[in-house]
Amino acid sequence: MAARGFTLIELLVAVALLAILATLAAPGLGEYLRNCRRAATVNALSHSIHTARALASVRGRAVILCPSADAANCTGGRDWSGGLLIRPDEPDAAAARTSPLRRIQLAAAAGRQSVRSNRDSIRFAALSPAATTATLIVCDDRGASAARAIIVSRTGRPRVSERDASGRKLQCP
Repeated sequence: MAARGFTLIELLVAVALLAILATLAAPGLGEYLRNCRRAATVNALSHSIHTARALASVRGRAVILCPSADAANCTGGRDWSGGLLIRPDEPDAAAARTSPLRRIQLAAAAGRQSVRSNRDSIRFAALSPAATTATLIVCDDRGASAARAIIVSRTGRPRVSERDASGRKLQCP
């Protein structure tokens, strides 16, 4: 009866081929994963903008989209990496801070990404399609060549671009 199985030489050749294929695939896989993380952050930002715009319309009162590091208070500033809050634009600032309408956590906080904006907050008007114009830029360790901008128009609609609202190349910190 003939013996079945693989010889040691056949196994070593198969393992060597797998190692070569893994070495060739690894850089492409890393790039793919960074693109997926960037897309997740861009989609979360776009969704948050759409949600804030819809909440202002449905509630009949203006709302604010702002950065938040603790998921409870608007932090102000231009760094939006920690997360977002959608809160009512109330005259009583203390009441507005204690009751955000939505809390949004961004993937940028866990990864090597940053989200910067040219605004401290974005205000969406209640009964007219009006909002603060803004540009949010998502950067990662690849720099400006891989950055994406979410540009919020005067009517509150976001669009994704590889350039800023003036058509210039994006800048990453």
